[in-house]
Amino acid sequence: MSYSKLEYIWLDGSSPTQELRSKTLIRHNFSGKLEDAPIWSFDGSSTQQADTAGSDCLLKPVAIFPDPDVKHGYLIMTEVLNADGTPHATNARATIEEDEDFWFGFEQEYFMVDPETNLPLGFPAGGYPAPQGPYYCGVGAKNVFGRQIKDEHLDICLEAGLNVEGTNGEVAAGQWEFQIFAKGAARAGDEIWVGRFLIERTAEKYGVAIDLHPKPLGDTDWNGSGMHCNFSNGLMRDVGGEENMIKVCEEFGKYIKEHIDVYGADNDKRLTGKHETQSIDKFSYGASDRGASIRIPISTIEDGWKGRLEDRRPASNADPYKVAARIIKTVSGIKF
Repeated sequence: MSYSKLEYIWLDGSSPTQELRSKTLIRHNFSGKLEDAPIWSFDGSSTQQADTAGSDCLLKPVAIFPDPDVKHGYLIMTEVLNADGTPHATNARATIEEDEDFWFGFEQEYFMVDPETNLPLGFPAGGYPAPQGPYYCGVGAKNVFGRQIKDEHLDICLEAGLNVEGTNGEVAAGQWEFQIFAKGAARAGDEIWVGRFLIERTAEKYGVAIDLHPKPLGDTDWNGSGMHCNFSNGLMRDVGGEENMIKVCEEFGKYIKEHIDVYGADNDKRLTGKHETQSIDKFSYGASDRGASIRIPISTIEDGWKGRLEDRRPASNADPYKVAARIIKTVSGIKF
């Protein structure tokens, strides 16, 4: 009799930033299809999602991927439901007003951290390495820290079927990035969360922690981490035009608070107006401007003002479901 290991992944009730949880279900003669992955339960009182008297919460499978790192394994992304089958308060995915006309490309930055020193890889205990400069897309043992983990993560993501479009070393020592593209807010969020799960699990094997805090090095002259969000809808891709694209940018300027509210905790420590950011209480846009809130890529302009825009404000710890949902709401309210 054949068996499969189904790794159910969900978001807990931690605040202000939810954490990943997972547990394994063994199924015999499993088909490998999402519809055959059963709804499962867990103890919500242990994940800040229920009290002891009514601790049962449900896990509803929403996406499935083969798990290349586990024999007979599958990765099951789930939504959390209450015992009565209604969406749990922590379930942001269920609040998405889906529109697959919207495409998203998330650029997930993160630090690899030595748990013994609580410093990024490449940082000497009690000090700092050479100033940032040689680490971005760097090569060589003096500039690169954690490449083996990054490459193993990339291979696993690709074998699992995640639509990873690339990776690179970021501007600080021990800082990395991977990029995922997907059509639709829910799918984009699913793939980022599974990508995060896989980098956490891969780093575990090396005794390395993953830090998604937007400014783990505090008030220093080192960049923080973001999750820049590239987005477009059919009108932006197929019609475009300078007037329409500027209209999109200006619409975002009307909802600064609404966007920042879902762009990640402690983002004020990162969005200071320094280190390739705009201040958290200001809004700007510009061509090729990485210090703006919204960057208009040069490729968009060269393609006749058709294509994508990049919101550079989401933090590395932001929930991609919430980020994409807010972007859809803002763009959908524009009268072109």
